[in-house]
Amino acid sequence: MSLSLSVPLLAVLLSCCLLWWRRSRPALVAVVLIGLCTLLPAVPAAAIALFTVASRCDTSTTRWTTAASLLPIPLCLTVKGTFDSPDMAAAVSGTLVVLGSVGWGLFVRTLRERALRAEQESELNAAQARHREREAIAREMHDVLAHRLSLLSVHAGALKFNPHAPAEQIQQAAEVVAVSARQAMEDLRQVLGVLRTPLTADATDRAEPPQPTLGDLQHLIAENRGAGMDVEVDVRLTQADQLDDFTSRTVYRIVQEALTNARKHAPGEAVRVALTGAPGEGLTLEIVNTLGRPRAQGAPGGAGLGLIGLAERTSLAGGQLTYGADAGRHSVLARLPWNA
Repeated sequence: MSLSLSVPLLAVLLSCCLLWWRRSRPALVAVVLIGLCTLLPAVPAAAIALFTVASRCDTSTTRWTTAASLLPIPLCLTVKGTFDSPDMAAAVSGTLVVLGSVGWGLFVRTLRERALRAEQESELNAAQARHREREAIAREMHDVLAHRLSLLSVHAGALKFNPHAPAEQIQQAAEVVAVSARQAMEDLRQVLGVLRTPLTADATDRAEPPQPTLGDLQHLIAENRGAGMDVEVDVRLTQADQLDDFTSRTVYRIVQEALTNARKHAPGEAVRVALTGAPGEGLTLEIVNTLGRPRAQGAPGGAGLGLIGLAERTSLAGGQLTYGADAGRHSVLARLPWNA
């Protein structure tokens, strides 16, 4: 092989070897390759190194690396002392290569930063949704716990001020006290499990209505049917009256959110609600609706934070919730333990 062919080949191999370190030391590799460009044909490798600097390094490093890559161009023209067409064409081409590599790298970095910000915002919104759901659950439990304690206080007071009551009444009151105390301890344990931060003054001052449970499910279905929804319900529960209030409220909230989503995103489509369960077997709840026509461009699609909150609530109840669309249907599936 002649020397005229071996030198360019060695230059290409050397520049390619230097690119191996472009991710760990992007600025250093770029400066070295820029220097080699003044003596050897290493322009493609230098362009790749500049792209890496612009896409991965901070603004200050990108600026001085770009300036260092542009500096040899006027220096070469000055040293040669000629400004004829070939030299000017080479100078313009070199400038375009530098600016193009840096510009494309900056564009890629901008896309990466936008994607990172969008992911961080999504995580923040999800965390806020979970936080709001935890506060709502804690407020619901507060109402139930207050009811338990007031009941316990009434019966304990009756035992104190009427010690000579018939033995049957004393036994009945003592049983109510024992049951209420046990349920109050369970409710308190659940409150401490979900309450991570204190409620705001507005939240504590606001009067909350009684929280719905499975007993209100038929009323919820009737409301949605009255609004024009086609809802089919299949409930097969054994000893449903023994289900604890927290799990009962969780089932109600899941059905409520699923019907709301179906009404918003698939209006006029049929919805099927299936709920089965028994002591020792757990609860299985599935809400399925057919997907309607795609939303018009620009129509709000929702952030899905309601389902995120329900997944958090279901997890706190010891269960698991999954949701998604497949084969023209959207389904919400929840599996919960049977807590009596």
